[in-house]
Amino acid sequence: MTTKAVPASSPQPRDGGKSRATDEGTQRFASRFTGTFASDFFRNTALGITTSSIGLGTYLGESTSEDDDAYAEAIAHAARSGINVLDTAINYRGQRSERSICVGLRDVFATGHASRDEIVVCTKGGYIPLGDTPPATRAEYQAYVQREFLDQQILTRDEIVSGGHSLAPRFLRYCIAKSRQNIGLRTIDLYYLHNPEQQLASVTIDELRARLRSAFMVFEEAVSRGEIGAYGCATWEGLRVPPSAKSHVGLVDMVTAAREVAGDAHHFRAVQLPINLAMPEAVRAATQPLNGALVPLLQAADALGISVFASASLMQAQLSRGLPDAVRDAFPGCTTDAQRAIAFIRSLPVASALVGMKKVAHVDENLASARP
Repeated sequence: MTTKAVPASSPQPRDGGKSRATDEGTQRFASRFTGTFASDFFRNTALGITTSSIGLGTYLGESTSEDDDAYAEAIAHAARSGINVLDTAINYRGQRSERSICVGLRDVFATGHASRDEIVVCTKGGYIPLGDTPPATRAEYQAYVQREFLDQQILTRDEIVSGGHSLAPRFLRYCIAKSRQNIGLRTIDLYYLHNPEQQLASVTIDELRARLRSAFMVFEEAVSRGEIGAYGCATWEGLRVPPSAKSHVGLVDMVTAAREVAGDAHHFRAVQLPINLAMPEAVRAATQPLNGALVPLLQAADALGISVFASASLMQAQLSRGLPDAVRDAFPGCTTDAQRAIAFIRSLPVASALVGMKKVAHVDENLASARP
């Protein structure tokens, strides 16, 4: 079945009367694939829901209708085939990736292959999102920011860092509302603060901690209104580098900020960071302060009750070919290097290995890494 994308102005599909992923729904989804995958394919998480250990990411691609359609079709196929984790961000492909998820889910819900309470939808806010077509020049980009964000009083100029990043509460509220509209859902299951370490190019770590508290206050309010189910932080460098690095962000600091906002009942539940064969810091590097010592991120997350989602699983396809023989020998059940790279991440205590997939064939190939 070919799934076609729709323009941003078209009516958005809704969620079939259910607002978010639930424990019961995600377990139901997993039960339909009993025997199809390895016994550890579906995993319990700190979010109180069950996730497929391979998730579909939507970062790569062009801002074209062709890539919109390809993603929508891959998303629908993935949900029919056993993947219930969909990951995106408002700034991916000028908001088009979020809308591709909308279209793919419309197909899945309409055909009855899954229901809303079975699918875990994750997105992120922090970067100024572009429109459908990227500006051709820096001047066009600045005019766009002025027109769409400064003139509309969504942002002030001093709230923007590095030309396009902000943790301002008013901006984050805008991003949540816009993402819900783009994806066509009442509730986003997991909402990430996107690369908060970007702020450290301009502010001190103490100021970043204050901005984290303000952002988490926005997120706790969004949880109370049913706009998001839980929240976390998606980082590129922050959780992988040691405390001596300027871009370091401590997981304990994030959890502390959430507790300062909402006590032990806070909804900070997950982090996302690159984990792959070429970037194994989450497993091997002691970067996170915990109880007076430095430990790897995965160890800190386990101690703090935080689920970990692995991004860049194939390092933008660079790990899909040319792996050394030792890696091939370690995963004899896999037939391609992409499968071996994914199998490595699945061998770790992560909630899901996120893989960019905009072709049905890639969905099938990647899922084959988890067959019994």
